[in-house]
Order: sequence, then structure tokens, then C-alpha cells
Amino acid sequence: MTAALPLSELQSMRGGPLYVKLRMMIEEAVASGRLKHGDALPAERDIADAADISRVTVRKAIDELVSEGLLVRRRGSGTFVVKPVQRMQQPLSQLTSFTEDMRRRGMVAGSRWLGRGLFYPTAEETMMLGLAGSARVARLDRLRTANDMPIALERTSLPDDLLPDPDAVDNSLYLCLLDSNIRPVRANQRISAVLLKDEESRLLGVPPGSAALSVQRIAYLESGRVMEMSTALYRSDAYDLVAELSVGSPMKPQT
Repeated sequence: MTAALPLSELQSMRGGPLYVKLRMMIEEAVASGRLKHGDALPAERDIADAADISRVTVRKAIDELVSEGLLVRRRGSGTFVVKPVQRMQQPLSQLTSFTEDMRRRGMVAGSRWLGRGLFYPTAEETMMLGLAGSARVARLDRLRTANDMPIALERTSLPDDLLPDPDAVDNSLYLCLLDSNIRPVRANQRISAVLLKDEESRLLGVPPGSAALSVQRIAYLESGRVMEMSTALYRSDAYDLVAELSVGSPMKPQT
């Protein structure tokens, strides 16, 4: 942390009161990239000792940065950088792939594979995908990125006859399936708010315990067969899900 925050130099800095100097030092470290989104600050006591200032001074600087949204305190975990990111909106009325969604925004979608292959299905996969006999399930676990920024953790399961070779998926699952004339025509989604586990937070580059949007999707083929079941965890600081609602026809009076 010495390279990111040269606290021993704080006393010799120009800029007014000590708490203002500390605030400016942290702001500059974030702006320059020495402190990145999700990085933890040293404990207030350690900052005070390294800079030879009081903890009251440290607390005042951090309080201002928390109120400005540059830092966030997580009870039991510490204080973390929350560098603002571009928020994206995803209409819930459209069934699109992540790759299509990012392309529409002029961004480059990417994937970091966390695991993929053919497996014996779980009881839930067997029931939801309508599997029988010796059928396997194709699973795709990946970190989805937009312009190299982590956006979502995604797990997708499909029947093995629809995707017999998971390694054939390059970036877009839907484009890969389209080569075999397989495409979804509708889907049901369930959205809920969750707190990320430590490993999920690390992969998404956000502070431990951050909030996320959990989107569970069941997609169907034109025949009515379930094509896929998936769960995606979206960074809540970067993604908004938007629904367009319309007013139904007024009820006719009963006679």
C-alpha cells in the first residue's frame, strides 16, 4: 500500500488541513489507477500511524469520501474503493444474449471460462431440462466482461443433445447454437437481490459482501422444450434491469 498511498509524505504536502491532504491523496490514487475498484484501504489506525496523524483526522477524510461515494465501509471487512463505473440498462422485454446486448451498446463482450464440460445432471437439472435415461448436461461457467470490465458471473446448463461439445462455444452461446438452427423464442426470468460471497466478489472486482442482481432464466425452443437454465449474478453498481409496463384495459362493469 506504500506505493499507492505514500503516507509518509503527507505532512510535506501542500493543500490545507491534514484531513484535506489525506482526502486528496486517496482521490489522486484512485484517479491514477494506483487504487482500483474493490481495493481495500489500510485500517484507520495503520493510516494514522504511517502518516503520523490522529485517527480523528483519518476518520474525517474517509467520512467525506464515503459521503461522496468514492469509498464504502463494509462492517467487519473494512473500507473499500468504489470507483464509479458506467451503468448499463437491460430491458426485460427483450430476449437477447449477453454478447448481443453488449454489441448493441458499442462494447466488446468477453468471457473468462471458469469451467465447462459434460456432467451427470443434478436433480434440479434433470427436472427442469426434462432429461431422461443416460442424458448428460452441458454446463458453462464463465465470467462475462464488457470492454474487459467484469460484469457478471454466469452458469448455464443445457441438454447434451443440444450442445454435445461445450468447447465449441467461443464467446456467444446463442450464436454457437444458431449454427445448428437452435434458438430460443421465449424465456421466463426471476430476479432477486443477493449479497456476493467472497470468491464471487473477487472475480467481479467488487468489495466483499457487495450487492448483486441474481437473474435466473429458463429459455424455451419453439417446440416448447426447455433449451437452457441459467443463473447470472450481475454487479448492481453497473447493471440496471428495466421493465416497460402498460396499463391494461379497464374492466367492464358487471351487469
